[in-house]
Amino acid sequence: MHFKPLIRTLVGVLSFSILAGSAVAAPGSYPDKPVRMLVGYSAGGATDVIARLVAQKLSTQMGQQFIVENKPGANGNIAAELAARSAPDGTTLYVAAINNTINASLYNNLSFNFERDFAPVSLIATVPNILVVHPSVPAKTVKEFIELAKKKPGEINFASSGSGSSIHMSGELFKMMTGVDMLHVPYKGSAPAVTDLLGGRVQAMFDNAPSALPNVQNGRLRALAITGPKRSEMLPDLPTMVEAGLPGYEVTSWFALVAPANTPRDIIKRLNEEVTKALQTPEMRASLAKLGADPFGTTPEQLKSFVSAETTRWAKVVKTSGAKVD
Repeated sequence: MHFKPLIRTLVGVLSFSILAGSAVAAPGSYPDKPVRMLVGYSAGGATDVIARLVAQKLSTQMGQQFIVENKPGANGNIAAELAARSAPDGTTLYVAAINNTINASLYNNLSFNFERDFAPVSLIATVPNILVVHPSVPAKTVKEFIELAKKKPGEINFASSGSGSSIHMSGELFKMMTGVDMLHVPYKGSAPAVTDLLGGRVQAMFDNAPSALPNVQNGRLRALAITGPKRSEMLPDLPTMVEAGLPGYEVTSWFALVAPANTPRDIIKRLNEEVTKALQTPEMRASLAKLGADPFGTTPEQLKSFVSAETTRWAKVVKTSGAKVD
């Protein structure tokens, strides 16, 4: 479950079949009307926060409004389906995330195919998740949390932003590797899940770093470990899962911008250039760093290869863990 080898698969891709044969649009004329960016989760979660940073920057750079619209439900599938069925003219974009590659194997009857029905634009950022618990939970370390969960099988509830999200799958992987029995409680986004966690109605969550950091820093939640391959600059004393005693445990979330399939090649090219430009600005990099996120732009071809690799990787985890849609 290492993220670095997957990043290496982004290099060297020469073809991009999804865009082949697309009509050519005059790049100077795009965008000539407001652009909506669909997000599959409620406001306040990591996907939403990162989407709004990108939308604000693109609005400034391109002289046209980029408006984030939240369409939560079915772990992002509602927003993804809406985006996939939208006109391929660049006026509707979708902020994709790791959940889309998980959904491909977790859901049996999707009305769209993520790889086939979307044209990749660029990866935006990668973020780790953080195992956080309500202060009433006595465990101060991952080891203590495992011991507590084993003493109380089925009594600890862990929240997620939806079935199939990286937050959910982080918990399933944790259960699979430790043998603990915890109950999964899915929500329509990270924000409502965190609200219940703060209220003590659930006890734990493997939340995305951008959403978890503020509550950890103000002491409203206790962080036990980070799921990425390295420690966070924002929480330098927080161990990785590997350092906390779970060798081989690693989950890194990611966020990307995609458009409906058959969107004109020049529009994809223009969007890619503008996202790349935005990610290189000091203010964007600083904003993402405060969220615990690493900016990571790619070419459309590289993103296509990456999505394919992630889809294959998570299919194996879904099958092995026995994860189901709740």
